[in-house]
Amino acid sequence: MGLNVPGLITLLGFYAVVLATGIWASRRAKAKVTTGTVTEVTLLGGRTIGMAVGIFTMTATWTGGGFILGVAETVYTPGKGLVWAMPLQFSVTFIIAGLVFAKPMRERKYVTMMDPFQIKYGKVVATLMIIPNIASEILYFGCVLLALGGTTSSVLDLPFVYSVVISAAVTIIYTLLGGFYSVAYTDVIQLVFIFAALWLLVPFIFLNPIPLDISVTALNHTYQPPWIGQIPTQDIGKWLDEFLVVSFGGLATQCLHQRILSSSSAARAQVTCFIAAVMIIILGVPSVLIGAVAASTDWNQTDYGAPSPYDRGEAYSILPICLQYLTPQFVSVIGIAAVAAAVMSSADSMLISATSMFSSNIYKNIRKQASDREMQWVIRISIVVVGVVGTALPFLTNSIIGLYILAADVAYCVIFPHLVCVVFCPVANGYGGAMGYFLGILLRCLCGEPTIGLPAAIHFPGGETVDGVYIQRAPVRTVAMLVTLICVLFFSYIFEQLFHRDVLPKRWDILKVSHVTTPPQRLEQASSDADGQMETMMSASDTGHLEWPQVEESTKL
Repeated sequence: MGLNVPGLITLLGFYAVVLATGIWASRRAKAKVTTGTVTEVTLLGGRTIGMAVGIFTMTATWTGGGFILGVAETVYTPGKGLVWAMPLQFSVTFIIAGLVFAKPMRERKYVTMMDPFQIKYGKVVATLMIIPNIASEILYFGCVLLALGGTTSSVLDLPFVYSVVISAAVTIIYTLLGGFYSVAYTDVIQLVFIFAALWLLVPFIFLNPIPLDISVTALNHTYQPPWIGQIPTQDIGKWLDEFLVVSFGGLATQCLHQRILSSSSAARAQVTCFIAAVMIIILGVPSVLIGAVAASTDWNQTDYGAPSPYDRGEAYSILPICLQYLTPQFVSVIGIAAVAAAVMSSADSMLISATSMFSSNIYKNIRKQASDREMQWVIRISIVVVGVVGTALPFLTNSIIGLYILAADVAYCVIFPHLVCVVFCPVANGYGGAMGYFLGILLRCLCGEPTIGLPAAIHFPGGETVDGVYIQRAPVRTVAMLVTLICVLFFSYIFEQLFHRDVLPKRWDILKVSHVTTPPQRLEQASSDADGQMETMMSASDTGHLEWPQVEESTKL
């Protein structure tokens, strides 16, 4: 098959529309600098993101290529099926975010999700937490680019490397130009493309005479096991583990909290989360149906031929394969635009999220005197570096859902228990945080991870050896998460008592947990000189702890 020229033109046209929207949003961002610091406008849109745009950008962030192609891959894959797919888990993420995290995070006016870590743990320990969080965002970035590369190479016959590099370049450019404003407003365009295109695809796929009735193949073994799927008794622990990883791992990502913190109020942040919980289910239905059709198709009757995509190791591309072989050409082109929109709506979010944490929580702590101009250049360079590293990942693996689970794994096991502690547990301190961090990571590594070739040193009951690799069936990720949570609380309490009761000399208390401090109610930023240079309203004490002075209402941005 030769290069699909009409499809390529359509894809490039979509990129042009998105890039133009990003440029327009960058000009809007410059106009908003007068209402806040350059850095705050770049990272949070000046905290002026309205309800409608907030809902679009919140939903689009999670409706990425990994989501669209990953759900279809899971539903189609024999031995998995609908019961292992993820739309419900993402809905749970938004509901919990709205009920539990949105109000305290937004009311305290943090700049990033990592601000409460610095308050509770101190700068040094908090920096340790930032590293895996940035790694998680980069993994997500690579995942969505892998989704686009597989789609365009299948449908357009465009080389994989070209599609990945071009998509990454466009995303990096408009994120560089306008920061969070460009990300939020391009998300509006992208989500409209995703919704319209995916629901347009479904009727054409169902009109194809080759696939059988999916209501029959849902429960009957025809060409492969029923696509509804099942959870064998021995896999209940593994299923529960993956459900919790996706549901709660998403709560520990900067891209989620960045949208919460950019809302114009805490109430709007909560409503945004609740509406996104419904929209993510609606947007997941087409992928479920396409995966079901793929499982109901005798591929030998199509131009694809035998063996099936699963037997060829191409289950990760099942959605683009369906587009190419089960729909007319013009429909498959529209599908490409939908996947491209999904990829870019998530990829730009990962870029700005990782950049926010590095610039605000690492660089700014090292150079407190950094001007807005300097911070702007740090943000730009960070966007490029993160983009380049993330672009390399799709060439290292071919499993979309595997890369997605690995990214959520990092957030769930390492970051989530600490987030709960620093936001809701007064006893948490830097000593407990450090102990929980190292012991939790150690336990998770000892449990093994086949996705990255890490062997299991600890064999939990119920597992089995497959091709020389021990496969865990117990909920090992949840075990690691709970161990981390318990260690944080236990060691925090122990060290606090040791210093409080003078069992250990207070001069050894390098993190100053013996000094009772009041958690901040908000984190404000303001310009402190005529040049508009940013100074965060927190001062570092000699001990490395952060002090949070009260700010009058008139200084709010």
